[in-house]
Amino acid sequence: MRHSAIRLEHGSGGGPGVQAFAPGRVNLIGEHTDYNDGLCLPFAIELGVTVTAKPLRGREIEAHALDLSQQDRFELGPEIAQPPPGWRCFVRGAAAGLAAEGVELRPCRLDIAGELPQGAGLSSSAALTVSLCLALCAVAGVEPPGPLALARLCSRVENDWCGAETGLLDQLAALCGKRGHAVRIDMRGPELRLIPLALEGHLLATLDSGASRSLSGSAYNERRQECRAACRELGVDSLRDARGHAALPEPLGRRVRHVLSENKRVDAMVGALETGDTAEVGRLLDASHRSLRDDYEVSVPQVEDAVEACRRAGALGARIVGGGFGGSVLALFGVAAELPPGAVRVEPGPAARLLA
Repeated sequence: MRHSAIRLEHGSGGGPGVQAFAPGRVNLIGEHTDYNDGLCLPFAIELGVTVTAKPLRGREIEAHALDLSQQDRFELGPEIAQPPPGWRCFVRGAAAGLAAEGVELRPCRLDIAGELPQGAGLSSSAALTVSLCLALCAVAGVEPPGPLALARLCSRVENDWCGAETGLLDQLAALCGKRGHAVRIDMRGPELRLIPLALEGHLLATLDSGASRSLSGSAYNERRQECRAACRELGVDSLRDARGHAALPEPLGRRVRHVLSENKRVDAMVGALETGDTAEVGRLLDASHRSLRDDYEVSVPQVEDAVEACRRAGALGARIVGGGFGGSVLALFGVAAELPPGAVRVEPGPAARLLA
């Protein structure tokens, strides 16, 4: 892969640093559809992960997770050793992935700072991976791969280095988001279309359930295996094309039913946003949650408690977001509503970028 140079002045060591920021995301609707060639409607948010990269002498990358007061150090070369599970996997995986794409990395110090709570379903892992790749490219003085290629690279990092079988939803949302918009993603292309997210007189908020989850340590990978099993049973390459799923053994039939119905809800949500039908937006959030709870079975009691807390506060609709098995819920409120304790308003922000 050919990479053009960024104009960045620095010396042989200790020169000026660069900063890269990648946002977290909230998926308005379209959950567990990305790895089934389906539809989804995420938006980038203002909170995210910032990586500061400063060139060093020598042959090593030195990484510091400022929030954890932890560090890692490894030598650049054809083989980068696999670290113990945790944040170091993302750093080494990003370096190895870029090197495999022909990026000539530069020894540097990486300072990592995040505003996103881990395990809350706001895609802190994708934000970390994207910001690392942008910072590593910038400090090396090269352009990063294009958005789709970089999204795929970041997904491979999570798959191969961190043990989570993620799709492309989170990475594309971080790389292609726009302030004031959601992004309708058709994963079959993928094809992306910006959708204005104007909820006149209403707002979106997330509430952390308090149940932290890890995709690699949860039943997330099991759900992906079930989707592959359903494809084999039906003789299709993707559940998007599933027909006759009622004859499947359970739980495979329920998994397919969720994917097919959730795809329909994505386009129904686009229509509701385009017509300003906020009542329909709330109804679709509730329908998505029921499907995720009953057909895809990714909810837990703490999540159900969080959904109920939002409804008691007057939410028009609420649903689990992210991979499930914990994390946050997303709810739609009237602008004058008193949000439940701990709820945080979320608005669509800009995409990942280098900071001045």
